[in-house]
Amino acid sequence: MTSDSKTATLGARLVEPNQTFNRRQSDDSSDDDDDAIFAELEAEIENDDNYAMRERGLGAIKSEVARMKNLRENQHGTYSEITDEKEVIRTIAREPRCVVHFYHSNFKRCEIMDKHLAKLAPKYFHTRFFRVFVENIPWLVERLSIKVLPCVVCFVDGASRDRLIGFEELGNDDSFDTAVLELRLLNAGAIERPSGNAFDPVYKVASASGGDDEVFDLDD
Repeated sequence: MTSDSKTATLGARLVEPNQTFNRRQSDDSSDDDDDAIFAELEAEIENDDNYAMRERGLGAIKSEVARMKNLRENQHGTYSEITDEKEVIRTIAREPRCVVHFYHSNFKRCEIMDKHLAKLAPKYFHTRFFRVFVENIPWLVERLSIKVLPCVVCFVDGASRDRLIGFEELGNDDSFDTAVLELRLLNAGAIERPSGNAFDPVYKVASASGGDDEVFDLDD
């Protein structure tokens, strides 16, 4: 392998978030692995005879490492829960893209939605995925006029871009495929296709079948 090829390979390993989360390691282990890759990458770049290229390369890698660590510290790549209403609002305002599941613990379909979002969060690292318990955020529920659950709201640059209510647009079936939800979020602009050759959703879409239109109405 040539020096340039090895540098490119190491760089891809360093900045690809899915590799970190697919290993299912702790944050400390992930940081140690990043440091090891960076050290090897730094050695490759320093072997370059062009001083200016070396400096630019090292600067770009250091910047990318800092950015990825910041995203990881802010729970990107995971599907988490925020319980404080003020923190929910701050997160939505701060993040370029958010997918927020408004749920209730007594509703089966909210649990189903959780499982699908948990699968998508590690793949779409640059979007923040989280859920909120509706009873913890009464002001926001009222502000967004959320009446029926499960409700998934897509936020882009702090503004509500789209919302998915119930399972009607997902085939109206409790056993809908994750790819159906994934495509909907892509079309809403809440997630972006990962770089590289991953041009298709990771989850295959099967033929949808009808199901019971079961929803949870907050007004009941």
